[in-house]
Amino acid sequence: MNTQTRLGQVFVELADTMVEEFDVIEFMQMLTERTIELLDVDAAGLMLTDERGSLQLVASTVEKMRVLELFELQLQEGPCYDCWTTGRPVTGVALAEAVDRWPAFMPAALAAGYSSTHALPMRLRGRVIGALNLFADAEGPLDSEDLALGQAMADVATIGLLNQRTRLEGTLLSEQLQSALHSRVLIEQAKGALAQRAGIDLEEAFTRMRRHARGRGATLTTVAQAVLDGTIDHRVLVPTTP
Repeated sequence: MNTQTRLGQVFVELADTMVEEFDVIEFMQMLTERTIELLDVDAAGLMLTDERGSLQLVASTVEKMRVLELFELQLQEGPCYDCWTTGRPVTGVALAEAVDRWPAFMPAALAAGYSSTHALPMRLRGRVIGALNLFADAEGPLDSEDLALGQAMADVATIGLLNQRTRLEGTLLSEQLQSALHSRVLIEQAKGALAQRAGIDLEEAFTRMRRHARGRGATLTTVAQAVLDGTIDHRVLVPTTP
């Protein structure tokens, strides 16, 4: 498949929010995964504002980045936080040179194995509802085409979320995002429970739940709740080898 065809497919995915069973968490996870597929980065995470106006993590492509992003939120220091507060992209920051800018976050990011970072605002006109955070193992800026593509993906995803708000009569965007954040907490709890029961790591537990949800046309939140309730046995999600 050529690059142009794949780009077209991805933008159709990002625009396809006008469906009955729209799953905000799955949508945000898909955005992060398509970002590392199409851009010269190794990990991506997404933060959105909750109903109190605070930034919260809703998606990440790898577990070590999820931990790093939670640390960033705790510190209120780092690329995603700067991008969200200013509404402007943060691009091509060499982490080894960012000690004055992010004195506590920088060592943690280097320890996680990352060398450079970027962050792109989730925005529509003057409204910023979050930020897309990107990390690379190697130093170096993203080229202008990658930056433009990454911002376009973030913009289309933001428009999709806002369109979803208008489709659901009487539902405010803040309520949708708060529901998504609640779902994310549920999913994290289910990941931990499944990992412990099945003896697998957290990333594999998330992959298994997601695969099960997709295969049955269910939302990831529904599957996570079933894992916590015990209505889905872990052996269904992680079959034992004969």
